[in-house]
Order: sequence, then C-alpha cells, then structure tokens
Amino acid sequence: MTATKGLEGIVAAASSISSIIDGVLTYRGINIDELAQQASFEEVAYLLWHGSLPTEKQLDELLKQLGDHAAVPAEVIATLRLYPHDSNSMAALRSAVSTLGIFDQDANEMNREANILKAIKLQAQLPTIVAAYARIREGKEPIAPKHGVSIAHNFLYMLTGEEPDQIAVEAMNKALVLHADHELNASTFAARVTVATLSDIYSGVTSAIGALKGPLHGGANEAVMVMLDDIGTLDNVEPYIQNKLNNKEKVMGFGHRVYKNGDPRAKHLMQMSLQLGELNGDTRLYEMSVQIESLVTGQKGLKPNVDFYSASCYTMLGIPRDLFTPIFAISRVSGWTAHILEQFEDNRLIRPRAEYVGPVGVHYVPIAQRG
Repeated sequence: MTATKGLEGIVAAASSISSIIDGVLTYRGINIDELAQQASFEEVAYLLWHGSLPTEKQLDELLKQLGDHAAVPAEVIATLRLYPHDSNSMAALRSAVSTLGIFDQDANEMNREANILKAIKLQAQLPTIVAAYARIREGKEPIAPKHGVSIAHNFLYMLTGEEPDQIAVEAMNKALVLHADHELNASTFAARVTVATLSDIYSGVTSAIGALKGPLHGGANEAVMVMLDDIGTLDNVEPYIQNKLNNKEKVMGFGHRVYKNGDPRAKHLMQMSLQLGELNGDTRLYEMSVQIESLVTGQKGLKPNVDFYSASCYTMLGIPRDLFTPIFAISRVSGWTAHILEQFEDNRLIRPRAEYVGPVGVHYVPIAQRG
C-alpha cells in the first residue's frame, strides 16, 4: 500500500449531489451559473436534499417549516451568553450546534423522514445562532427570527435589527447558493466519515464545522479580508502584492486543487462586489480586488477562488470578518446534510488504511535496561 498525500485524486465515494467536471460545477446536474442567477437558496436546499427542484407547493411548505423551526431553544441562547466574547466564532458555532443535538428529542431517530426534518431544523437555526452570538458578544440582545422571509433576509435582519436593502438580500442569497455544496471537500468528507459510524446528524454537522474552521478551508475568506485591510489603499496594492510574489509568499484567495482554469463561482461574487460597492457609494474594495487579481493572474497564472471576492462582498454588507466562515457554514449545512442523508441511504463504515513508515523489528526493553 502506498499513501496518497491529502487523498489527492482519490475517489472516496459515489454521489449524485454535486459534480465538478471539466471545471463546471453543478448541483444535481444543474449548472451553478443558472442557479446563482435564478434560484433562491431555499430552492437549492430542497434540490440538494430531494434531488429535484421543488414545486410551488413544496417550496411553500419548506419555507413554512424553516420559519417554524428558526427559533433555537432558550437553553442554547443561554450557553451562548456563557462563551467569552472574544471566542472564535466558529468554535462558538461548533459548540452551539453540538448543544442543539442535546435538546432535540429526535436526535437519535435515524429514519429518513426524521433526518430530513433535522436537516431543515439545522438549516433554519444556524443563521439564528450566528446572528445571536454576534449580538451577544457586542452586549446586545439577540433578535428573534421573522416568519415569512427568506434565510438571506432573516439573517441580515437578525444581525443588524434593521430591514435589509433588497440588493443586500439578493447578494446574500447568491452567496448562500454559491457556497451550498462542493462535492467531497474536507468538511463534507468529515461529516460523512462521522455519520458512517451511524452517529447522528448533529454529530456529523459538528464534525463538518470543525473541519470548516481551518484556514485552509473555510477560513480563507477571512484571510483575504485581512490582506485587503493590510493593503489599505489602491496605491499600495501593487507594491504589497509584488513583494509577496517576489518572496514566493501565498496570496490568499487564489488557486484551487480541483479547478485548474478558474473557480466558476468567483465571477458571480465579483459582480456582487461591484454592485454592493456602487450601492454603498464606495467601490474601493472591489477596485483593489480587481487590481490584485490582475497582478496574481498575470504573473502566476492563478485565478481567484470563491473566497477572494466573497471577502469584499461580506464586508460591504457590514458583516464583521470573523463571521465570514460562519456564513459559509450557514450555506454549506444544506450540502452537509444532503451528503449525510445520502451516506445513510447506502452506508458503509469509512475506514481507510495507512501506509506504515515507522521502524520495524523493535523489541520491548524492560524499564531498568533503558538508557
């Protein structure tokens, strides 16, 4: 047996949820471009869970269920108040989702109908948790979710306490659609490994959040915003980036292990960044990002990934940068739960082997004889 570092190129599961073929991303066979331009996030979640787009009646029922389950148990809000206000936001989310499982009396009910309902609950409650924690740490009271509005609208409302602009809602919806699933990425694989033991859906999503927390996965968009803040002005873009390129330092938000000719999601976020900049009357972050892209792509041949323009989009929506990755989780829980449902349908314990590279022929030495 020979190890493949990072499992690169290894096909570890068969799935009908999303695909990346010749640089084209699809959800259940539908091109991401069509979904980003036309679909609501709720339609996409239904598509991922059920395999087809919902009828009007099915979508209305899903919207009602999401509204009915958007509030989280009071005990979970109470635990959020106990977290240090400087806690890592993904660590807070990870702990809160684990706590949700304790207060769901059906957490260990394993039939498909029960698991679909738990997927809906998680999708409805993650935005409430993220917004509530963001407000609690600022000394503000959480805002209860509204009924009858989209997840994108509700999240922005619960975060700020103000009715969001329609362009802001459209931008958030598009971001959620673009991040919903991405084949067998690290967090999705972590979720499937966990539930392959026949553990519950909350354990699977908690595992996924733990994987997404890392800067090589979900945390990259926050790192992009750190870089933009460090650069500060348009005049400083070229010397800053050129210095990184000359020193062979990584520029965050560029390149992808799967996409060799560019991430198909990036162009949609680029357009959003421009629209939000124009809405705010300040296109500085967009212009800086375009200039960075020109330098990095021109000299290194690397193209921006989904994280690069999402950083400026979220910032122009007034979202603190340490919430970027939790927003990623709000979207990706739709994909995680779809993969969990698929894993349960044809389950086999995921138990790979390791290539042993340690010493051989070693014998036990009594402690008195050890030098």
